[in-house]
Amino acid sequence: MARRCGLTGKGVQTGNNVSHAHNKTRRRFLPNLQVTSVFSEALGQTVRLRISAHALRTIEHKGGLDAYLLDARDDVLAPEARRIKRRIRKALAKRPAA
Repeated sequence: MARRCGLTGKGVQTGNNVSHAHNKTRRRFLPNLQVTSVFSEALGQTVRLRISAHALRTIEHKGGLDAYLLDARDDVLAPEARRIKRRIRKALAKRPAA
């Protein structure tokens, strides 16, 4: 399983550990990934995703998974998120306009 956010695509970054003596050794900065179930109102079910804590906060800020995905551009979304976005669009298109 890749260390990559299922929505934003955020992954591992690299950098240096810098000691007091200013010695530099390579290190990895891992994203804070959480396995969570996020509810989609359009689909009427929960979607289980492995997403970063930052993405989870953004979903809450935007007002839910549907609003987050419909507002996001396809080129910044991970492939898994694009598939969910297509399912949400299809479900909303089937729904009669109120």
